[in-house]
Amino acid sequence: MDSKIIPMAIEGIDDNIYSTFLSRLGANILDLLIFLLFALLLIFINSFGRNANLFTVALNIAVILCFNVYLPKRFGGTPGKIILGLKIVKLDSSPIGFKEAFFRSIVEFGMALASNAMIFAALLLIDAETFNHLSRHERLAYLSSAANTRYFQIFTNIWVWGELIVMLSNKRRRSIHDFIAGTVIVKSKYAEKIRAKMRKEN
Repeated sequence: MDSKIIPMAIEGIDDNIYSTFLSRLGANILDLLIFLLFALLLIFINSFGRNANLFTVALNIAVILCFNVYLPKRFGGTPGKIILGLKIVKLDSSPIGFKEAFFRSIVEFGMALASNAMIFAALLLIDAETFNHLSRHERLAYLSSAANTRYFQIFTNIWVWGELIVMLSNKRRRSIHDFIAGTVIVKSKYAEKIRAKMRKEN
């Protein structure tokens, strides 16, 4: 396929073929709930001490890559998008590859990598026995301070609001990360019809 962009409407489909704000919001909420379950698992593992915390830092990065890169490339979306019938595709309707999947999450992954690297460094610097004798609250406070989470939170808020403003400002409901990766989200039930139509026109 060439670089022709999916039109706003496809002949024979009397419905909006693109994701809506509410469907994307719902997918993000579902993904967040899944991540919360994972976070509970991390909290449990971290209770075993500093070495367990070192392990979960690496595990966290691996899960983020799997969730935001492998699953979208393999299945066309994160679990939340799949459940709500959404599919990530290239602008010409073809399936995304690892490159598009990675670039869609490059900002969030960069922030996660930076914060986890700071936490990992802090864990290596502190004495294991000292860390293990801290209460759960003291451990969280220590790691939050070491990773400067306040600044990451400020940047995250700016990024989220920027994503929202951009998504609401265009008819295809593309966010900043969609523009970075050259992707768009369509309704899964129309994906094959869209691809067939684009292939026929090209």
